[in-house]
Amino acid sequence: MRIDVVTLFPEWVSQLEQFGVVGRGLRESRLELACWNPREAADNASGRVDDRPYGGGPGMVMQAPPLAATLERVRAARNDSVPVIMPSPQGAPFDQARAQQLAEGSGFVLVCGRYEGIDQRFVDAYVDMELSVGDVVLSGGELPAMMIIDAVARLLSGVLGDSRSATQDSFMNGLLDHPHYTRPPTFAGRDVPEVLLGGDHARIARWREKQALGATWRRRPDLLARCTLSDEQKALLEAYIAEQADVSGPADGSYD
Repeated sequence: MRIDVVTLFPEWVSQLEQFGVVGRGLRESRLELACWNPREAADNASGRVDDRPYGGGPGMVMQAPPLAATLERVRAARNDSVPVIMPSPQGAPFDQARAQQLAEGSGFVLVCGRYEGIDQRFVDAYVDMELSVGDVVLSGGELPAMMIIDAVARLLSGVLGDSRSATQDSFMNGLLDHPHYTRPPTFAGRDVPEVLLGGDHARIARWREKQALGATWRRRPDLLARCTLSDEQKALLEAYIAEQADVSGPADGSYD
C-alpha cells in the first residue's frame, strides 16, 4: 500500500516513519509513505500558498492552484487511481469500518488543510472524501491524517507482530475491547481476575466476551444498539448486568 500526504509540514508527518506499526510497515516494505509540500508549487519566491478570504473575515485560506498542481505531481508519481481524502470536521466520521475499507485498497492521498481552510473549489474538483476524527477543530489536518494512517497501517497483513491484535481491537466486531492484565499478579491491592490464571482457554474466551459486552453496554450503548447479538452473547450480557446489579444495586438499562 502507498499513502501520499499533501502537507505544509512534511517533516512532521514523516515522523511516522520512525515509530510504531507505521515504521515497521515501512521498514518491511508493506507500506510506502510519501509527503508533498504545496509550497514547492507556489507561483511566488516566498512559497506562499494562502491568501485573504473573499467576502472578508479572519484568517487566511489555502489557495487552490498550488494544491491542484501538487496533486497532479502525486498522481503522476503513483500512476494509479486512488481516493483523495481531506480530514475535516465537516466530514463523515472516521471509524474502524472506514479504516478496514481503506486497508483493502491500494492506497490513498491525504490533503491536509491549514489556516481557515482550503478554497472550496479545490475541494469540489479534487476531493473524493472528507473524514472527521471527532467533533473538534484542530489547527490543521496533519494530526487527523496521522491517525488515519496509523489506523489503516495496523490492519495491513504482517504489520502487527501478531495478527490477532488487530482482530481483537475495539470496534472490530462492533464492541469495545475487553480489559487486559499482565504481571505482577497483584497491584495497588487489586488482583488479576482468577479466570485468567487457570489456563482454561474456553472459559477465558467467554469471560473476555462478557467483559467486552459489558464495557460496551456501560460506555457506548449506541454501539450495542447497532449490534445483532447471538443468544449466547445475550446470555453473557444478562449475566454481566446481573453481576453489576449485585455490586451496585439494580441496573437501569436495556440492550434490546
